[in-house]
Amino acid sequence: MGDPDVLEMVQEEERRAGSEERFFEQDLSSRESSFLISEEPRFKKDEQSKDSIFFRDGIRQIDFVLSYVDDIKKEAELKAERRKEFEQNLRKTGLELEIEDKMNSEDGKTYFVKIHAPWEVLVTYAEVLGIKMPIKESDIPRADKIPFSCMLGPLKLPRNVKHPHAEYFTAQFTRHRQELFLIEDESSFFPSSSRNRIVYYILSRCPFGIEDGKKRFGIERLLNSHTYSSAFPLHDGQYWKPSEPPNPVNERYTLCQNWARFSYFYKEQPFNLIRDYYGEKIGIYFVFLGFYTEMLFFAAIVGLACFIYGLLSMHDNSSSTEICDPEIGGQIIMCPLCDVMCDYWRLNSTCLASKFSHLFDNESTVFFAIFMGIWVTLFLEFWKQRQARLEYEWDLVDFEEEQQQLQLRPEFEAMCTHRKINAVTKEMEPYLPLCSRIPWYFLSGATVTLWMSLVIACMVAVIVYRLSVFATFASFMESEASLKHVRSFLTPQITTSLTGSCLNFIVILILNFFYERISAWITKMEIPRTHQEYESSLTLKMFLFQFVNFYSSCFYVAFFKGKFVGYPGKYTYLFNVWRSEECDPGGCLVELTTQLTIIMTGKQVFGNIKEAIYPFVLNWWRRRKARTNSEKLYSRWEQDHDLETFGSLGLFYEYLETVIQFGFVTLFVASFPLAPLLALLNNIIEIRVDAWKLTTQYRRPVAAKAHSIGVWQDILYGMAVLSVATNAFIVAFTSDMIPRLVYYYAYSKNAIQPMKGYVNNSLSIFLIADFPNHTVPSEKRDFTTCRYRDYRNPPDHEDKYFHSMQYWHVLAAKMTFIIIMEHVVFLMKFLLAWMIPDVPKDVVERIKREKLMTVKILHDFELNKLKENLRMNSSDFAKHLIIQENKVHLAKSAT
Repeated sequence: MGDPDVLEMVQEEERRAGSEERFFEQDLSSRESSFLISEEPRFKKDEQSKDSIFFRDGIRQIDFVLSYVDDIKKEAELKAERRKEFEQNLRKTGLELEIEDKMNSEDGKTYFVKIHAPWEVLVTYAEVLGIKMPIKESDIPRADKIPFSCMLGPLKLPRNVKHPHAEYFTAQFTRHRQELFLIEDESSFFPSSSRNRIVYYILSRCPFGIEDGKKRFGIERLLNSHTYSSAFPLHDGQYWKPSEPPNPVNERYTLCQNWARFSYFYKEQPFNLIRDYYGEKIGIYFVFLGFYTEMLFFAAIVGLACFIYGLLSMHDNSSSTEICDPEIGGQIIMCPLCDVMCDYWRLNSTCLASKFSHLFDNESTVFFAIFMGIWVTLFLEFWKQRQARLEYEWDLVDFEEEQQQLQLRPEFEAMCTHRKINAVTKEMEPYLPLCSRIPWYFLSGATVTLWMSLVIACMVAVIVYRLSVFATFASFMESEASLKHVRSFLTPQITTSLTGSCLNFIVILILNFFYERISAWITKMEIPRTHQEYESSLTLKMFLFQFVNFYSSCFYVAFFKGKFVGYPGKYTYLFNVWRSEECDPGGCLVELTTQLTIIMTGKQVFGNIKEAIYPFVLNWWRRRKARTNSEKLYSRWEQDHDLETFGSLGLFYEYLETVIQFGFVTLFVASFPLAPLLALLNNIIEIRVDAWKLTTQYRRPVAAKAHSIGVWQDILYGMAVLSVATNAFIVAFTSDMIPRLVYYYAYSKNAIQPMKGYVNNSLSIFLIADFPNHTVPSEKRDFTTCRYRDYRNPPDHEDKYFHSMQYWHVLAAKMTFIIIMEHVVFLMKFLLAWMIPDVPKDVVERIKREKLMTVKILHDFELNKLKENLRMNSSDFAKHLIIQENKVHLAKSAT
C-alpha cells in the first residue's frame, strides 16, 4: 500500500526542484535585462505631492539622488555613455532607479536619478559594513541621572526627543541570522542615515567603464568630471512642518524645532537624534562642541570673578594712584617716545590707561593662569571619559576606520602608472613611487613656508605702520597738553595699538582667504592615497598656517615688544630707520589684551555672520533662478538640489575654527580673563547657527562613522602643554606682577604702605645732555633729566646706564616664577591625568555586561537553530531512507 504514495512523493520532489530551477533562471534573466527596459511611465503632476520622498508608486523610498544636465560640448557623448554604463551597473547590484526627465524639472534642463535600496541590498551591505543592529532591549538603566537634575529641568529636552529610541543590545548584522534581530518593519528597520551610507558605499565602488586600459569606478570621479552635477541623500521632509502620511516621521522638522531654534540656546542638544539623522561623524562634533561649551561655563565664571576683582580694586591700586597723583605722576617728566618729532611728557597723562591696565594685571592674574592650566587638563581628561561613554552608547566600541575614508581617491588612481600587491589584501592595487611624490612634497613644504613667511612679513609691515604713525600721534597728543597735566585715555600707544590691531585683523582675514584655496590645491598635488591621508595633510597645513596667522601678533606683543628697546641715547632700530616699539609705563599687557580682544571677537563675529548669511543668500539666489516654471511640481529632490553643499571638508573647517578659539582661550588667557566668557557666548550662538544651517540651508550630508574627534585631539593636547609655558611667560615678562612683588619684599622702605614709591623705583633717570644730536627733541625744554621704564644705573653712577642690581633680582624672580609655575601646573596635570580614568568604571561594567549578553543571546540562538536543524535533518533523513528503500523495492519488482 505504501508503494504508490512513495512514488508520488519522489515525483513531487523532482517537480518542485525543477520548478525552483526554472524560476531562478527566469528571475536572473529578468534582473539582468531589467535595466534595459524603462519600467516607469512619466509621472502626472496631480498624482504626486511636492513633499513626497517616494518613487512614483508611493511605496519605494528615495535613498539617494543624482542629477545631471545635458552637455552640449564635445564630451557629451562620452558622459552620456558613462552615465548609461554606471546606471546599468547600479541596477545589477540590486539598486532600483527611477529617472525624472528634464521636462518635469522646475528649470527645464536638469535630470534627476532617484535611487532606492531594496531590502536584499540593505541586508547584504549591512553585513559588509558591519552595521550593528538591535537584538534585544537592554536591561541596563540609562546613565543620564546626575546630581541636582531637578534644578536643571528647564534645560532638558522632552524624553522622546532626547531618547527617540529605546536602548538595545546590538550585534553586527548578518543575513543568515535575520531571525535574531528585532525586525518589525523592513521599511523602517534600517535608519535613513544607514540607508544613505549603504547606497553611497555602492555608488563609490560602482564601475562605469574602462578608459585607457584601466577600470574606472566611483561617483566621486563622475562628479569631478561633471558627468553628474550632484549626488546627495534626500532630507525626509520640510524643516518648517511635520510630514504627512504616507511619509515617515520627519526627523528634520523635529531637529529644527528642538535644536536649530535660537530661542532654545539654553537647552541641551538632542545628540541621539542628530546621530540618527546625520551619522556619528557629525554627531560627535556637536557632542564635542557642546561639552567644550559646558566646560567653558566654569572658566568663564572664574574669569569674570577675576575681572570683577580688578574692577573693584582699580581705585585702590597704589601704582595707578601714584601715576594719577599730580604731585607724583604729574611731576615725573618722561623721555620722548620717538626721535626729534616727539616731545617730553608727564607720566600722569597715562592715568586712565594705568587704571585700565589694573583690570587685567592684578593679583588674580597669577591665580587665573594656574587655574586655566588645571582647567584645560580637566577638560581634556573629562572629554576622554565623555568620548568613551559615547562610544558605548553609539555602538562604536569595536569601531574600525570607516572604509570610505580608506578608499583610494580617484585622483590617486588617475596619476598612478604602477601597480603592486597589497601586503594585507594580497591584491594588485595602484601604486605611486616615492620618487614621483618627492617633488610635490618639496613644493608643498616650500609653499607653506613661503606663506608663513608672508604672515611674518605682514606682521612686520603692521609694526612699521605703527611706528610710522606713532610719531604723528605723539606729536599732537603728547606735546603741550601732556605737559599741562591733561589726562587722556587715548595715549599714542593705545591709539596705535587699536588701529594696528584692526589693520592686523583685516590682513589675517585676507591671507586666510587665499591660503585656504592654495593649501587645498597643494594637498591635491601631493596626490594623497586615501581620503584620510588627504584630510590629515590638509589639517597639518591649515593648522600650522592659521596658528602663525592668528597668533603671531599676540606672540610679538607678549614676548618681543618692549623687550629689546635699549635706552635713551642708545635705542635699537628696526631696519636702522624706525625706533623699536616701547610698552606703556604699565607694561604691554594692555596692548596684548587689546590685540587679543579685537582678533578673537572679530574672528568670531565675522565667522558667525559668514556661516549664517553666505548659504542663505546663495540658496535664495539659486531658488530664484531655478523657479522659472511655477506651474511645474517643485519636488522634494529639486528643493534639496537647490540647497548649498556641506562638502566632505565641512566638519574640517568647523573643528579648525573651534581649535583656533581654544588657542585664544588657553594660550593668552593670563592677559585677558574674559576670553572664556567671550568664547562661551560665541559657542552658544555657534551651536545654534551650525544646527540652523545644517538643518535648513544645506543638503543632507552622507552619514559617516567616527569614534573620536581624530587628530584634533592630539592638537588640543599640544596646545594645552604650550599654554602652561605661554601663560607663565606672560605673567613673568608681560605683566608687571613680578617687579611689584620684588619691590614689595626686597626694596620697599615703608612698612605701613609697602607699595608706596614703586612707580618712582621702576623708572630710571636719563641726563638730557646725553641725548645724541639726531634724537634730541626739536623743542627745547628746561628739564635736565627725564625718566624711562627700566632698571638702570643713574647718570652719576660709575657704570651709568648699565643694568642695576635690581634688574638682575627681578630677572631672577621672573625665571624662578616660570620654573615654579610650570612645575606646579605640570605636576597637577599629571596627577589629575593619573587619577581620572580614560574610561569611567560604570562604562567598563556596561561594556562587559553588553558583551556577555550579546554572546549569550548569540549562543542561545545558534543552539536553538542547531537543535531545529537536527530535528529537521533527522526527519529528512528518515524520509530519505524510506524513499531509497521504496526505490530498491520498485527496482526488484520491475526485474
